[in-house]
Amino acid sequence: MSGWKELLTQAGYRVTEPRCAVMQLLLDSGMPLSPQALFESSRTQRQNLGLVTIYRTLELFEVLGLVCRVHLKDGCHGYLPVSPGHHHFVICEHCGGAVEFPGGDDLRMLIADIEAQTGYRVAEHLLQLIGLCPVCQAQRELA
Repeated sequence: MSGWKELLTQAGYRVTEPRCAVMQLLLDSGMPLSPQALFESSRTQRQNLGLVTIYRTLELFEVLGLVCRVHLKDGCHGYLPVSPGHHHFVICEHCGGAVEFPGGDDLRMLIADIEAQTGYRVAEHLLQLIGLCPVCQAQRELA
């Protein structure tokens, strides 16, 4: 994900070492990381990130659209860096890897049907798919 530092600056925020560290950990991961997992990863890489700093950074990044919160199997939330625009994720149920895919207009018909059936007016949505990535599929076939 390029340009996140520029977006941060344009929104009036400083590009600090802790913010860079949190984003780099997310970018390097390839899978959703919870705040606790980010905290533990920062410790193994000898970075002094406090848990409160991580939570505040993730909150800011989410508000600015730099990360997306996803639901993990254990009931916690994880965070993934996102590209500009509307996006969704497919997450591997075995290894936890995640891939972003675009979305938005393709769901208009479904949302319209749901609104018609329920009387609700949908303001926003979260779509998260769970399955097996190609690597985990191949490993299962070999087993």
